[in-house]
Amino acid sequence: MPVDSYAFLPRSFRALYENPPRLEGEDDAVWAPFEGPLADATIALLSSAGLYLEATQPSFDVDRERAEPGWGDPSWRAIPRSTAQGECDMAHLHVNPTDTLADHEVSLPLRALDGLVADGVVGASAPTHYSVMGYQQAGLADWRSTTAAEIIARLRDEHVDALVLAPT
Repeated sequence: MPVDSYAFLPRSFRALYENPPRLEGEDDAVWAPFEGPLADATIALLSSAGLYLEATQPSFDVDRERAEPGWGDPSWRAIPRSTAQGECDMAHLHVNPTDTLADHEVSLPLRALDGLVADGVVGASAPTHYSVMGYQQAGLADWRSTTAAEIIARLRDEHVDALVLAPT
């Protein structure tokens, strides 16, 4: 069944994001086929909600985002598997935080992944999951060369088999 990613967004977004121009040198496919049984795989999650651990991590830069609405903070935050509801805050001016702050599962489904592990559908939940600030319209080159590379290095260090995107 096809999923209409634009069904709940303003119609104007479709033209902006459905067929975005490619960055220079971005000719290869961005998806990699999944190899091996999911029941043996270690999975990490990546949220685009701008989540961070309120007690120990800095917020994403909403001041600059407010001054430059087309800019998104290209940094990332590591979110431990054991993070409990209420430990995260959210910094993202392009998204209403109400539902995510009430239930982090909306934007980072850690407990849902734990359930899949418990049921034997997935082999393991990675020790670390990740959060970025979505809406990277003006800074994709930095995000691609630095942010993605740093997250990928950490995923490899933790022997993660796949990263599941949890867009917000």
